Amino acid sequence: MYQTILNLHSYWAYIVLLILIIATFNAIIKSAGGKEYSAKDFRVSLFTLIVSHIQLLIGIVLYFVSERFSLWSELGGEVMGNSLARLYLVEHPLVNIIAVALITIGYSKHKKKLTSKAKLKTIAIFYTIALVLFLSRIPWSTWMS
Repeated sequence: MYQTILNLHSYWAYIVLLILIIATFNAIIKSAGGKEYSAKDFRVSLFTLIVSHIQLLIGIVLYFVSERFSLWSELGGEVMGNSLARLYLVEHPLVNIIAVALITIGYSKHKKKLTSKAKLKTIAIFYTIALVLFLSRIPWSTWMS
């Protein structure tokens, strides 16, 4: 079961990153170009929100079924001293939860804006920060192998 959830979490991450990159660059380009917000922009933003929340749920399940979770009891307070354990048990989950929260906040705030420029700017700001956070905490050595 663990390996299945791990594979799902890893492959779903590709989808999340792809959709988040599309949504982010779409908002940045349209905002900079002064273009109008359209139904397509709404759908892309919503799809980004949905796939990121699914990834979060998969990640939460993976966190608790992972063999690494037992490091909390084995290492105790030394988890923070072990860089690999800290990445998997603290940094990766915490930063990615913050990134999903930013996507959620950006999506919610953009719906309340009245002009196209304000809607696109809100999405661009929040989704860009979330993208940077996601990219900063991906365990690249494990993920790309």
